[in-house]
Amino acid sequence: MGWGQAVGGRNIVEDKVRVVIAEDSVLLREGLTRLLTDRGHDVVAGVGDADALIKTITELAAQDELPDVVVADVRMPPTHTDEGVRAAVKLRKSHPGLGVLVLSQYVEEQYATELLAGSSRGVGYLLKDRVAEVREFVDAVVRVAQGGTALDPEVVAQLLGRSRKQDVLTGLTPREREVLGLMAEGRTNSAIARQLVVSDGAVEKHVSNIFLKLGLSPSDGDHRRVLAVLTYLNS
Repeated sequence: MGWGQAVGGRNIVEDKVRVVIAEDSVLLREGLTRLLTDRGHDVVAGVGDADALIKTITELAAQDELPDVVVADVRMPPTHTDEGVRAAVKLRKSHPGLGVLVLSQYVEEQYATELLAGSSRGVGYLLKDRVAEVREFVDAVVRVAQGGTALDPEVVAQLLGRSRKQDVLTGLTPREREVLGLMAEGRTNSAIARQLVVSDGAVEKHVSNIFLKLGLSPSDGDHRRVLAVLTYLNS
C-alpha cells in the first residue's frame, strides 16, 4: 500500500478504497470509520444490522457505486449469532467483485471456512483485537479491497492445526507449513521474508516447493497462491 504525505493531520494514501461498515456497536462502527477516513479512505455507509447491509449494497450496486470492500461483524442483530457472516456469504455470491472482511470476537472455524468456501480472493477474517493494530488493520482492508486475502494468524493456526488437514500437509516441511500459514494471512513473499528473517530468494524457493508438493502446476498462473491456501482451508 502506498502512503503519501500527512496533510492536516490526515494520512493520504495512494490506494484509496471505498468501504461500507456493518457493525451494531455504534462506538466501534464510528471508531472504524475514523480509522479509515483519517487514512484517506472513503467510508460510504455505516449500518447496524445484516438486513441494512444487504439493502445498502443492493442500492449502491443499482447506482453503479458498489464499494470496494465491506467490513462486517460476524454476529449481528437480531440473534447475534451468524447474521453478519451469512450476509457476507450472500453478498459474495451476488457481487463476486466485492471484497469482504469480517470481524469476530473469537476464532469461529465454521464461519471462516464457510466464508472461504467459494474463493479466498477478496476475503478476510480478523479478530476484533486486531483492529487495535491500526496499520495492520488498514492494510488488511486495502488488501481485501484489491482482491487479496487477510486471515488472522490465530485463525490460520487453528485451521492448520486440524487433524483432517494433516494428510494434505504431510509432504511439507515445518518451514514450508510456516510459509503457507503466512501466505494464508495474505502476506507477500517480501513480508514473509521479513517475518522469518530470511532472504526473499529463500521464501521463493519454499513457495515453489509448496506449489510442487500440492500439485499446482505453472499453468495455474498467479492463482497458484490462492489455490495453495484453499488446498488446506477447503479440502
